[in-house]
Formats: sequence, structure tokens, C-alpha cells
Amino acid sequence: MTEDQPTPKTDGGTDSVSSDDVALDPWGSSTIEDYRKLFEQFGIEEFDAEEVPEPHYLMRRGAIFGHRKYERVAEAMANDEPFAALSGFMPTGDPHIGHKMVFDELIWHQQQGGEVYGLIADLEAHSARGMSWDEIDEHARSYLLSFIALGFDPEEGELYRQSDNRPLQDLAFEIGSTTNFSEFEAIYGFGGETNVSHMQSVVTQLADILYPQLDEPMPTVIPVGPDQDPHVRFARDAAARMRYFKVTEAFASFELDDDERALFRDLYDALESDDGVDTDDLRCEDAAKHLAEFAIGDADTATRESLHEKLENGGKEPIRPRVRFLDRNASEAAFDTLIEEIPGEKRRYEAHIDSFDLDREEAADLAQKVEIEHDGYGFEAPSSIYHRFMTGLTGGKMSSSIPASHISLLDDPEEGYEKVKSAATGGRTTAEEQRELGGKPDECPVYELYAYLLAEGDDEFATRVYEECAGGERLCGGCKEQAAELMKEFLEEHQEKREEAKELLEDVDIDLSSDRRGLGGREEDDAV
Repeated sequence: MTEDQPTPKTDGGTDSVSSDDVALDPWGSSTIEDYRKLFEQFGIEEFDAEEVPEPHYLMRRGAIFGHRKYERVAEAMANDEPFAALSGFMPTGDPHIGHKMVFDELIWHQQQGGEVYGLIADLEAHSARGMSWDEIDEHARSYLLSFIALGFDPEEGELYRQSDNRPLQDLAFEIGSTTNFSEFEAIYGFGGETNVSHMQSVVTQLADILYPQLDEPMPTVIPVGPDQDPHVRFARDAAARMRYFKVTEAFASFELDDDERALFRDLYDALESDDGVDTDDLRCEDAAKHLAEFAIGDADTATRESLHEKLENGGKEPIRPRVRFLDRNASEAAFDTLIEEIPGEKRRYEAHIDSFDLDREEAADLAQKVEIEHDGYGFEAPSSIYHRFMTGLTGGKMSSSIPASHISLLDDPEEGYEKVKSAATGGRTTAEEQRELGGKPDECPVYELYAYLLAEGDDEFATRVYEECAGGERLCGGCKEQAAELMKEFLEEHQEKREEAKELLEDVDIDLSSDRRGLGGREEDDAV
């Protein structure tokens, strides 16, 4: 996991995609032209700040645009229940204003009462980027100083590096036993040229994502850029695979796959709303006839045919909605305990148990309870939030190989001032055109600086800058001068706080002087 925005891959890649598709490559140089495609193509959900208690300004301003099941975290936050947030930093260069977005997201979650984890992805930096351990040590210290300087409380949270965290490595080993090479190939495009350490670093990142739940399962959010979504999806799958039981909906004694189950639900709902059908006396063969006669649901032909065959084979078996506990990894003792604790009517089969009196939520809670009592993890599927990539100050991608395109948190304040003064804008060709037609703040790197950093929590100020630009009242020269002064002030203050953070970092239980041996580093373009 890394908040570094897209960087050139050293091996592997992603499957080829059409010009209309978006490729999400955690180590690639992909750019995202249309964030809406992520909703359609990958199932990322649109973020709604109104559903979050006291949302962070990055949420309110749309910088955080998408999520996977963040409602679980928001609900825990609203109810003062335990929740966690974790993200990682790959120490391949100096921390910059792109990293600050994730620093801020983690710090905000800590301020809302969450258990917050910041990790140094040193195994990934060494295996995927070829960084030497000396380089990693130097940059790791710098990342953590900025993180603490911006407001992270190390006494209330946890900082660690992958290479020194033995419980993490043990968890990664267990996760690795549930994965195979074909998945790495399908998700990341890994092939015969991919080094084994790179694959190992991916499994470690899956363990990172689940690490906050080692002591206690809880809703956990991973704030990252959308290029890291493949890791989140893989970790959600890994969390489910490591559970003792899978809890699903069922309607008869035979098992269905997820697509068949969704189609059966559509069929049952349609029959239940039909006054001419008595669902209390519905048989599998009756449902098969209805499925064949009517266009129900939007499943593909193969799913329809397979469900129809199973229903016909079910014959006169009654259809009764129920909750099913499928045995995935449970010990015999855990399976027997679950049977004993399921209240009401139930039926035991060789590899599953059906309950007729529990709802899905009650069943899921019971399955997790029994699993934990029998030394299982009980992981909840991790959530995620995704922020937009910042545009480079020169108008293209932000890249560390183009110093003028980004601002490091270590830049001399005067240098930061000059970079903003020289930045591209969304302004018109002349001042007259700007006054007449207005500027284009949605296309302006300087406005992004206001929205994502310089205006901080002052929504009124950010809105005023936007409206004055779009209305033609604000000209680019004065706007950049104001932004440059604010950037200079921010860098001066931040670097003073970094000095103060050094003492706090000394008290943190993390080794920033690695004695590891390894191959020498290699320089690569690192987009930020």
C-alpha cells in the first residue's frame, strides 16, 4: 500500500484495457481522466459527505470522491463504537503535498476517536522500487516527522515498518496460504518476470490492511488514491476467505452461487408480490416454471439456465427463505458450537447449517462470535475512501522527476513561493477575457491548492476563490500571489513543527536505522 501517486512499474502491470477503460495499477503511471468510470468499471461507490458526522473538508469539497462500504465506519463513528484507519507510505522520496492529503485523512479519523495506524511500506519500496535500505531509512524518518508535525498523536496511534513487524509477517504468511499465482496474474498482471519478493510485498500489504483487526474485529477504513483499489479488493477477498463461516441467504437445501442467489431473490420477490401465487406452498418445480416463463432480473443466460436446472432437480421440495452458514475453515469444535448456539428451527447438513429464525445480521454476528471464541480472526471486510490525484503545478501529472510540478514538504519556503508563482492556471489568455468570460477553476492547479490545502477548513474562503475566479473578478496574477504567500507560510510553519516532532519521534517504538543488507537501489521516476 502506498499513497505515492502513480509511478512507473518495474515489472508486472495490468491486463490490457480498451481506450474507454481505466487501468488501476498500484505501480503504474496511469492517469484518470474521468473518475465516474471508476463507479461503473470497478464498483467504487460515490462518496456522500452528508452521511458522515462532521466531515473533513476534503470530503466536503469532493476531493474524496469514492468509497467501498465506508458507511460501516461512519456508523461506528456516529455511535462511539470502535473503528480504525490505516494507510501506508512508501519511502521513495521526500513527503510532498500529495501525501499531506492522506496524512490529514488519517489524523482526522484519529480525532474522531479511531485507532489509527501509519506504516512505512519498506518491503514494497525495496522489492518493487529497488530502493536501498539506507535510502528507505532516510525517507521513512522524513515521512513520520511530517505526519506527526501535521497532528498525528503517536501515543494514541501506532507507527510501524513492515520489515520489523512480526505479527504482521505472521498474518501475511497465513493470507499467502489462501492465495495463488493466478490471482496475482489476473489482478496485477504479474508474469514470469515478476520477482518473488514483489509478490511477497503484495501479500504483506494485504496483511497491513487487515492488521488493525488482529486484536479485535472492527470497521476499518483505508484512505488511498484510486490506483490502490486493487489492493483493497484483494484484501476484502482475503478477509472473507479467512473466515470460519460464510453467511448467505438461501431458499432450499441445495447451494447456489452468488449470481444464482441474486436471481433467486428477484424471482422470489416477484412471486411474493403476485396475488396469484401462494409462496407458503411454493415448490422448486413451480419456481422453475415461473423462471422459464417470465423475464425476471437481469442475470445472464448461463445463470438463468443453471438456476432453472437446480430448481427442476429440486422437484417438490418446498421453498422457504432462510439464512445459511457455510463451513469455510471452521474446526469441528467451532462447527458443533455454532449448531448449539443457533436458536429456533435449524437444519444441519454436511457442510452447512440452515437457520429459519435468524436474520442475516443476527446470523453474521453469531458466526463471528463463535469464530473468535475458537481462535479465529473474525475479520470484517475493510472499507476504503479514495481521493483525487492532485494536478501538477505545470499542468500535467505531478512527478518528482519534474521539480516544478510538485511541492515537497521539505522545500525551502521561498522555493515553494516561486513554484506557485510559476504554476499553470485555468485562466484566460488576457485579463479582459478573464473579466468577460471568467476563469476555469475546475481546470486550475492553483485552485486545487486552495481547495486541498491552503484554505484548510475554511469552506467560505475556498468557495469565494472559486466563485471570484469563475465570475471574472479574480485575476490569475493576484490569485497566484495570494496562494504563493499562503504556501510560504504553510511551509515555514510545517518545518518548524517538524523540528518539534523530532523529540516525539524519538519516543516512538520504531527502528529507523536498519541494519539490513540488500541489493543497491536504482533510481526511477516517481510520480507524486
